[in-house]
Amino acid sequence: MGNFYLDIETTGLNPEKDKILTIQYQELERNTGEAKGELIILKEWESSEKEIIQKFIADTNILDNYAFSFVPVGFNLGFEHNFLMQRAKMHGLPAIDILNNPFIDLRAIGILMNNGEFKGSGLDKLTGKENSGSNIPILYNNSDYDSIIRYVQLETEEFIKFNAWLYKKLPGLLEEFGTTNQPH
Repeated sequence: MGNFYLDIETTGLNPEKDKILTIQYQELERNTGEAKGELIILKEWESSEKEIIQKFIADTNILDNYAFSFVPVGFNLGFEHNFLMQRAKMHGLPAIDILNNPFIDLRAIGILMNNGEFKGSGLDKLTGKENSGSNIPILYNNSDYDSIIRYVQLETEEFIKFNAWLYKKLPGLLEEFGTTNQPH
């Protein structure tokens, strides 16, 4: 059983026409949210989109019957879900349905931390992440793969830092909420 940071980079926002460029994942410590294993980055430009999806399926056991074999932890996992589902289907691979098993999506927390506003609640607005990644397709078209890898590594570091911070802070909020909502 394991929690794994999960993210992808793509050529755009439409899973019917845009492709997955990278799939990155890293095992997380279940009790602290800190990185436990090494960051794995599967790169489309080293093989193909179909092959990185196949490798992701094989290496992560995400399709196991045991729902807790691979618990995705990410930010806006609906994006990863839609792309992985659609692109796997297009390649004749088994459906990867990450939202019908246990998962942890920090997007809702980001929205709440931004006073309930969606705009301005991206990971790049909440952490030290430098940008939204909207330039990834340009980097890919220019074959600037090293810049894509650096972006992925920095994004992963910022996500894990945010995740581990939440693991430390949120239990205290539960305690505070419980003490302020006790009947008097």
